[in-house]
Amino acid sequence: MSDSDDVVMAPGAPAPVGAYPHARKVGDLVFLSGVGPRQPGTDAIPGGPIVDEAGARRDYDAAAQTRATIENVKAILAAAGSSLDKVVDVTVFLVDMARDFQTMNQVYREYFAEVRATRTTVEVGALPTPIAVELKVIATR
Repeated sequence: MSDSDDVVMAPGAPAPVGAYPHARKVGDLVFLSGVGPRQPGTDAIPGGPIVDEAGARRDYDAAAQTRATIENVKAILAAAGSSLDKVVDVTVFLVDMARDFQTMNQVYREYFAEVRATRTTVEVGALPTPIAVELKVIATR
């Protein structure tokens, strides 16, 4: 059984694209659903989408997408009573590891160098929206 107080919907983050909350609180832990760079209210993608309306590949800014993704994570963590400095584990999903890993890693370092969270980075064939990066995060409260 879950208590509705354990479900986190952050007003400062983009709406989920499916039937799931931004996060769930379980004991002293906060589990975030996958978070991307879409902007709250508009769903605009900083750095541009990775494909156009016809599905053709576009140039995009992986640094802008990574930065926006981490800012969305910050908003969700704040709504859950946590913060970036309490992150313990991160899974990074990239649609193009060879192109975007170094760029993502540079931006990631700006936010997480002192946090020392464990991390796994994987390449995926696609994400649910035309984005290049998504984070799955676990933090303490």
